[in-house]
Amino acid sequence: MAGTGTASEPIDVVPMRMAHLEGVLGLGFQLFDVSKMPYTSWSLSSVAGHLDAQPGACWVAERNGEVLGFVLGSMSFDEREDWGYLEWIGLAPSVQGRGVASRLVEACCQALFEAGAARIITDVEQGNEASARMMRRNGFGEGVTVTLFARPRPDDFGRGRTSHVRSRPYDPARARLRTVARTTGPQAEQ
Repeated sequence: MAGTGTASEPIDVVPMRMAHLEGVLGLGFQLFDVSKMPYTSWSLSSVAGHLDAQPGACWVAERNGEVLGFVLGSMSFDEREDWGYLEWIGLAPSVQGRGVASRLVEACCQALFEAGAARIITDVEQGNEASARMMRRNGFGEGVTVTLFARPRPDDFGRGRTSHVRSRPYDPARARLRTVARTTGPQAEQ
């Protein structure tokens, strides 16, 4: 994504709309290694599912129409109807350390509490100390720790990255979305 603004221009945190889908999906593909857990579920259907199920808990950080960050939340965590789940958050490296992630977290949490959440759950990848510190600053505390064990396909042992998984899979739905976004643009929602 090419930068469309200067560092001095404000970054707005706004509710996510359909016009943001491509930017959110693309930024996620830049930030998440979709060949390993838990990022293997990052997809257009995952993003759209959050926007469809809990639009109030989906927010983007943008400057001049460019998506620089996002948060996706929902009111579904492990069969608990009263727990919200801040499932996805991503921020372009160029705007990290400026409080933008905290603004996204606050917007998502406020929406989930308003939707009836008694508690909001999130998870942070082991070793991601910057995200862990940010979550602590925003009122989250460590709870249960779980270690995810993964077993690669037998024919992939010793190869490192799984050979059958493309780092950026071709998604026909995303290609169609891109075409629609080009013809309608963000101004179509105004």
